[in-house]
Amino acid sequence: SMAGGLEPHLEALRRELHGPAVLSVLVALIAVAVTFLIWRFVQGRRSSRKAVLLLGLCDAGKTLLFARLLSGRYRDTQTSITDSSALYRVSQDKSTTVTLIDLPGHESLRLQFLERFKAAARAMVFVVDSVAFQREVKDVAELLFQVLVDSTVLRNAPALLIACNKQDVTMAKSAKLIQQQLEKELNTLRVTRSAAPTSLDGSATGGPAQLGKKGKDFDFSQLPMKVEFVECSARGSKGEEGEADLEALQKWLMKVA
Repeated sequence: SMAGGLEPHLEALRRELHGPAVLSVLVALIAVAVTFLIWRFVQGRRSSRKAVLLLGLCDAGKTLLFARLLSGRYRDTQTSITDSSALYRVSQDKSTTVTLIDLPGHESLRLQFLERFKAAARAMVFVVDSVAFQREVKDVAELLFQVLVDSTVLRNAPALLIACNKQDVTMAKSAKLIQQQLEKELNTLRVTRSAAPTSLDGSATGGPAQLGKKGKDFDFSQLPMKVEFVECSARGSKGEEGEADLEALQKWLMKVA
């Protein structure tokens, strides 16, 4: 008799569970679960990328920058023909580390080393010689273009810092001017490359990926990764005896670690 008394209530509950309100709640719960799983997957992939790549043309000062960040001391450097890597602690009171990787800047080597390490990059520091910039702007833009249209780089979207080095020299160009000139040069490269019948590696795939937004002049805000510019000096204003001016770069490394 007790079961019989409960039957009408159970029937009402069954009808309620098949109602539109419950369905809406279930759909919402599934959507939240899927979003959470995607977020975990993306975070997992990001946390597995612990490398910060230092790249740029020959003589931009990458290797001295690498040495200064690790030891604080000045050292004479020569053109690198292979990569160097070391763990870098982002601040004295934190145990957080990233792997700094200094890539060779030589024209015949830089892309093959980028190819080797790009998938592990959490962030990239593109080092520019601010003194020689006006003379090298086309080469700087060419290398930067090749980095920015790379499919792995576009997919992973590592944070990118353009480090305008050698600011201790009077003739150094400012970060603002370097940004404006690079945007202009990359815009020109985009137009000429999109007309090319082959991609950068020579395969006939209809050209490299589109850089920035179609129909608009290129600027760095159009990229999938966050791009920042800092002025720095690996040598420092007092040369070998003094300290490097890397505060802005160190703050950025702390932020992306």
